[in-house]
Formats: sequence, C-alpha cells, structure tokens
Amino acid sequence: MTDKVQIKGIREGLLVSVVENEGDWSLAEKELLSELDRQKGFLQGAKLILDVNEHGINAAAMGRLRDQISDHGLSLWGVLSRSPLTERSAQAMGLATRIHQTEREAESAEGHSFDPNSDAVLVRRTLRSGASITHAGHVTLIGDLNPGAEIIAGGDVIIWGRLRGLVHAGAEGNEDAVVCALDLAPTQLRIAGHIAIPPQERGQPSPEVAFVRDGQVIAEPWEPGKAIK
Repeated sequence: MTDKVQIKGIREGLLVSVVENEGDWSLAEKELLSELDRQKGFLQGAKLILDVNEHGINAAAMGRLRDQISDHGLSLWGVLSRSPLTERSAQAMGLATRIHQTEREAESAEGHSFDPNSDAVLVRRTLRSGASITHAGHVTLIGDLNPGAEIIAGGDVIIWGRLRGLVHAGAEGNEDAVVCALDLAPTQLRIAGHIAIPPQERGQPSPEVAFVRDGQVIAEPWEPGKAIK
C-alpha cells in the first residue's frame, strides 16, 4: 500500500484516506485510483468512504470521481473533508459527509460545559467535525471551527482563526449580534432569524465581520478600531 493512501475497515465499510492535506487534487486523485486499481481484487464490491482531508473538489470533479470508482467495481458511499466546497459537492450528490466512530470524531466529540450565568466564554482549541458549543452569551474561539462543528450563541461569536463550520449568533433573536473571523468561510452562518448564503467564489482570506443590515446578513472587512455597522 502506498504511504499516500491508507485503507482500513470501519463500521460503515472501508475508509480510504488521502494522507496529504493539500496540493493538486488531480495528483492525489491519481494516487488514489492507482491504489484502488492495485487492490481491486481485495476491494471488489466494497462500499467506500473517502477522507480527502482538505482537498477542495467541485461538483463536476466529484461526479467524475464517483464514476471512476464505480468503474473499479466499488461503491462510493460517503466523502469526508474539511473543505466546505467538497462537503457541498458530496451533499449535492446525496453522499454521506458524516460517519460514526472515526478517529477524527472521537478526537473532537468532547463535550463543553459552561457557567450558564456567564456573559461570555473563551475556548482555546480547534473544533473539529462533531464538536458543538452552545452558550446563552458571547463565545470567543481561539482556533479554527472546522466543517461539521458548530457554535450557537445568544450573543456575538468571535473566531480568532478560520470559520468553516456552522455559526448561529444572536440565536435568541438578537439582531445586533455579530460574527467575526480571520477567515469567514462558513458552511452556514445565521444571525438571529437571518441566514447568510456563502459565495461560491472567494478571494484571498481576510478578517471579516458579519452583521444584519436592512434585514440581510452583510460581511465587511474586520478592521481594528472601526465601528461595526
């Protein structure tokens, strides 16, 4: 087995993991398909769950990948990724994006408990898929919020890191709540009863603040000393 692709059995089928976090997906895909071809006798008829790490795969590429896997006599059942683009592509094709009992989930499913009477909480860690924080006041996270993780707050949500999961600020109806992040790329962002629709194309990551203006969630550059709204 190549050191760039790992295969192991899990409850849902075979988990096939692309080890490298980044780089050209076409090269990683080539390694993946080559490994599946080498082991086709062993894998024949198996149900696969792919963990493509942080690789971004659009819908067209995801469709081609599913067909190529099918040509190997295998069934693609789910795709795991920290990339919001890949998650959306997989979900659009009806593929699972969550499984049980993975090392990643076990690592991240720790519970969080806070004093319900405190105005704010500070969390210093990266929240991975499956992690959830709910608090009636403000929440500040020093770390990343990965896809599959969520923060639900009655007040503001400040993320000193990358926001790639779900955030609901002002969850009890506070339309003055704001969401700030060094890289604002959520799978879903809500403020009070308003839902933001993330753009399909993004420029270079930069600090942004999101808030409600005229009934819509707006995102603007997050600049020190600049008044919000």
